[in-house]
Amino acid sequence: MPDPAVPPTPPVPLAALLAREDLALRQLAGPSGPDVVVHWAHTSEMSDPYPYLLGGELLLTAGVHVPEAADPGAYFDAYVGRIVAAGGTALGFGVAPVHDTVPPALVAACAAHALPLVEVPPQTTFSGVARAVWQLMAQARLAELRRVTEAQQSLAAAASRPDPVPSVLRQLAQRVAGRAVLYGPEATEVAAAGRPAGTAAHRALAALAEVVRPSGPGTPASATDTAAGTHLAAYALGAGHDFVLGIAAPRRDPGDHTIASVAAVLLSLLTGEHQSGTGAARSSALVRLLLGAAPEEVAPLLGAGRRAVVHARPDAHAPDPVAASALGAALGSPLVDLADGVVRVLVPEGREPAPYPGWTLGVSAAAEPAQWPAADAEAARALARARATRVPLLRHGARAALADLVPPDEAAAHARALLAPIAATPALPETLRTWLSLHGSWDRTAVALSVHRNTVRQRIARCAALLGADLDDPDVRMDLWFALRDRAPDGA
Repeated sequence: MPDPAVPPTPPVPLAALLAREDLALRQLAGPSGPDVVVHWAHTSEMSDPYPYLLGGELLLTAGVHVPEAADPGAYFDAYVGRIVAAGGTALGFGVAPVHDTVPPALVAACAAHALPLVEVPPQTTFSGVARAVWQLMAQARLAELRRVTEAQQSLAAAASRPDPVPSVLRQLAQRVAGRAVLYGPEATEVAAAGRPAGTAAHRALAALAEVVRPSGPGTPASATDTAAGTHLAAYALGAGHDFVLGIAAPRRDPGDHTIASVAAVLLSLLTGEHQSGTGAARSSALVRLLLGAAPEEVAPLLGAGRRAVVHARPDAHAPDPVAASALGAALGSPLVDLADGVVRVLVPEGREPAPYPGWTLGVSAAAEPAQWPAADAEAARALARARATRVPLLRHGARAALADLVPPDEAAAHARALLAPIAATPALPETLRTWLSLHGSWDRTAVALSVHRNTVRQRIARCAALLGADLDDPDVRMDLWFALRDRAPDGA
């Protein structure tokens, strides 16, 4: 699922690209309609583009790769088959400078493989097509951001009304053009709003709500499904209250999860605080801490059992209170702290944190209240390692790592001194970190950094020269890896 703070960039319908008069594109074969969407444009003259496609591309080619002596039918059938196998959305064929017309065998192959084929006229450049794709994506993203912002404002206003829960459900149902249901602890419908779903979808939504209802370790905080052509989603509200938000809608737009996450946070506050009195308990715990009580003395007010500490950072932007609360709800805990760009969450031992899209998480081992400060340090180190190795979630190991034997201040000082020759150019340590984490693979590093493999080679050679180090030496690599791991993420 996407980051709840920012909706993903919507793809571009191929029909919108065909409607651009300045491009004069013409579809010759394959399916059309709103379900044919383009995620990006890519140009390639490779006879087998499969290894270079990620899926969802409009692949642009001028047919330079077509051998003159080849059997057109067999060649284009294999070529189109590889594009379809790679997940390509459509093929754009440029009429110039190699071919005067689109080869009939290519048209037949695209029709046979159900791959949309678009003719690109001589006056239209491939870069112009790619620019149009990005322009349409930017317009769609702006519209989606505006829709999400307006929905957030209307949901917040609804939560302040005298009947907050029904008002929030009404606003949510209106924004997703469907139905919103609040299920209570006994799996009954406490409140609902919006157009009624069909019988099959109604039953499927109730069943989906039971999937996210807290029942033990590994219970997901949210889930999605489809039934009778209706898109379903369920969100557990808070921790330990057994309330679930269910949504049934005829479609699922990119920003709908963001809107639903905001509604889930508001409903968690509206149901959890008043239902179980945990808000009063947390206030009491805070007052006792401020008055000098030890953490282990006030911990029972927060709920029995051991807890793990989670440190989290969003991947693309600074966190805000709404995003932090949504993350806490997803992890199953209302105990959330946002400071210095890091969100810290105290998670009950029974709720195993899972990777959360758009965030990087470091998780400590579960600990008793007296060990929570140590668990906080474990989570911080785990987050640092997760960001260095580019993994979405990393748990603190049961065994101490070798690096844990070095005091953090000394490790940071060593890292600054060792990496000083390349620190002035941020791309160099970033490339070196990625290259080392991928075991010296040029191709995988190029993909991870979205640069050409020759750029990676040049940067690594530059690092070796500035550091005066033999990067083929495993001892040197180990020393640099520890330094890059302990180096501050912002390069400080």
